[in-house]
Amino acid sequence: MTFQNPIEFILNVYKPVNLSSYDVVRKVKQILPGIKVGHGGTLDPFAEGVLLILIGKATKRMTELLKYRKSYEAILRLGSASATGDNTSGITETAAVPEINESVLRNLESQFSGEITQVPPAFSAKKINGKPAYKYARKGQKVILKPITVFISDLTLNMIDKCSMRINVTSSSGTYIRVLGEDIARAIGTCGFLTSLKRTRIGEYKINDAIPVENLQSAISNLALTGV
Repeated sequence: MTFQNPIEFILNVYKPVNLSSYDVVRKVKQILPGIKVGHGGTLDPFAEGVLLILIGKATKRMTELLKYRKSYEAILRLGSASATGDNTSGITETAAVPEINESVLRNLESQFSGEITQVPPAFSAKKINGKPAYKYARKGQKVILKPITVFISDLTLNMIDKCSMRINVTSSSGTYIRVLGEDIARAIGTCGFLTSLKRTRIGEYKINDAIPVENLQSAISNLALTGV
C-alpha cells in the first residue's frame, strides 16, 4: 500500500468484546508494518464499541483525543457484586434489591449528574508506584487509590427488569463506568456490576460510523487508493 508521506489519519474502529485495545493496534501494525500506531483511549476487553486508532503523525494527537467526552451504554446487574465491577470475575457479594420506581431513577440521575467523585477501581490501569493497579490486584494485594473528580454531562437510567438497569451516559475523560454502576447500586441500597458496556461515541466519532475489525484491511486499502 502506498500513502502520502508522512502518513496521518484516524480510524474509528468497532472493537468487539474479548479483544484488548492493543490487540486492535497490533492488527493495524500487521497491515502497516513499520508505521507508528496508537489508540485514543483504552476500552476494556469485556467492552465493545468505538476505539480510535491513530496512525502515523496522528499519534501526536493522542493527548488531545483523550480529553474528548465519551458516551456509553451499559447494563447494570443489581443484587450482586464482582471483584472487577464487571462480568469477568466471580460474585463477591449479594444483596436484596429494593423496589425502584420512576422517582428513584430521576433522583439518581440528578445525584450522579454534573461534577462527581469516584474512587478508581483496583482492577484498572491507574498507576501505583509506576505500575498499573491491576497488577497488584491480580496478586491479591490491597490497592488504595485516591478519589478523582469527573463530570457527567448526560445520564439516563431505565429499568429493564427488577434487577437490570440500562445506563446511558456521556462523561468527561477519565470516568470509570464500572465505578459509576457500582456507586449507583450503592445509592439504591444494594450492590451491582456491569454485564455489558458499549462505547457509542468519542467526541464527533460515532459508533454507527465505526469500522468492524474484520474490515480493517479493506478500509486501510481504500485509504491508500484515495491517496491519503
